[in-house]
Amino acid sequence: MSATIVELELPLEEFALSRTFSELDEIECEVERFVAQDADHVMPFVWITGNDGDRIKAALDRDESVENLELVSELDGEWLYRMEWVDHIETLIQILVEEQGSILAAFGDESGWQLRVLFAERDALSRTYDYCQDAGLTIDIRSIYQLDDGREGRFGLTDEQQDTLEIAYEHGYFDVPREITLTDLATEIGISHQALSERLRRGQKSVLKNTVIIGSEDE
Repeated sequence: MSATIVELELPLEEFALSRTFSELDEIECEVERFVAQDADHVMPFVWITGNDGDRIKAALDRDESVENLELVSELDGEWLYRMEWVDHIETLIQILVEEQGSILAAFGDESGWQLRVLFAERDALSRTYDYCQDAGLTIDIRSIYQLDDGREGRFGLTDEQQDTLEIAYEHGYFDVPREITLTDLATEIGISHQALSERLRRGQKSVLKNTVIIGSEDE
């Protein structure tokens, strides 16, 4: 039985921080880590990017879905908060507690929340989807990967693309300055200059889409 990775989207109004997003539509949130304390509380560490830290703090204080707010770190235009989510978290509880799923990435902005979730088995995803349907919750599944399909399930890479990226990295192609040219790397791998260039671009695009830009639609 293979583990399953799913990318899904949730609407703001059915998830935590909906009031904060309604007040501050210019912010973006990225969850660093989730901890499920029990069936009523989820404790995430959340990076919030915006233009006004004071307004962000005030909006979070007014948000009914948030308790025990604590500022952990502050960088230029980014704030890391530890908080408890106590409202509109039914989907999270189903994933983290009932199905013991792992949330690999979570990103939210004014368009909604995008999550990448690892389920130990495909049936756990089906049960989560059925639960949301029965509870009147919206869950939009964008893509599903089976880990036994190879390494593609993790980053959207073919085995060929992953091997090429690894060789390029080991030979210093991504170093500044580069330690090997594209032509020499193509000779090392045994493919044409153009084929290598295309393979690297596609591989890098897949890695970005499946790590940095989660939930993006295919172009």
